[in-house]
Amino acid sequence: MSSFVLKIIAIITMFIDHIGYAIFGHFSYFNYIGRIAFPIFAFQISEGYIHTRNLKKYVFRLFIFALISQIPFMLFHSLLSTDFYLNIFFTLLLGIACIYIYHKSKYKSLSIIVSILIGFIAEFTHCDYGFYGVAIILLFYIFKNSNIKSSIAFVLATIIHYLIPILKYGFYYQYLYLFFATLIPVIFISLYNGKKGKDTKYLLYLFYPIHLLLIYGIHLIK
Repeated sequence: MSSFVLKIIAIITMFIDHIGYAIFGHFSYFNYIGRIAFPIFAFQISEGYIHTRNLKKYVFRLFIFALISQIPFMLFHSLLSTDFYLNIFFTLLLGIACIYIYHKSKYKSLSIIVSILIGFIAEFTHCDYGFYGVAIILLFYIFKNSNIKSSIAFVLATIIHYLIPILKYGFYYQYLYLFFATLIPVIFISLYNGKKGKDTKYLLYLFYPIHLLLIYGIHLIK
């Protein structure tokens, strides 16, 4: 399975996740399908760091589209809440920062501590997927040479991610369904063949803000 195919799976499942909110105005079964998307994006950002020829351009591109996507994201998020959140590109940027620090640091334990602090920044600035999002991006990079280890690390991080709200709010069956749905991407990622496939450099960058505006428009006219 090429990088192109993974991106298409992530984009489709993300769209299903978001369109569910536009149609129903609340959480629905569409959102279980949507849990597939972000772990694939997290894996792709790790791969992007490894294979990019120009890291500065890669990071700059993420930053520009983070800015471009923020207003569409805020409009979309207004369908769910009045709270302020930063879109997924900011999460990816912080994940890239953690990878860079880990990669360049001679003291890996210190780089992990710094990455934990960055994860808290993602959480407290309300980046989409917060601490968890940044953590799994770094974990995919750390264990990039072992599918088994990266899968185990991802599963453990996901257990903690869903255990926290259970401890805070109590157990709801939705958490269990969300947990298992979030593990599904491991299957697709394990089938990754290391090949790029079709060149889709700007597919996600353009699709993300455009589909958020489209969904917001659908909500307004329904």
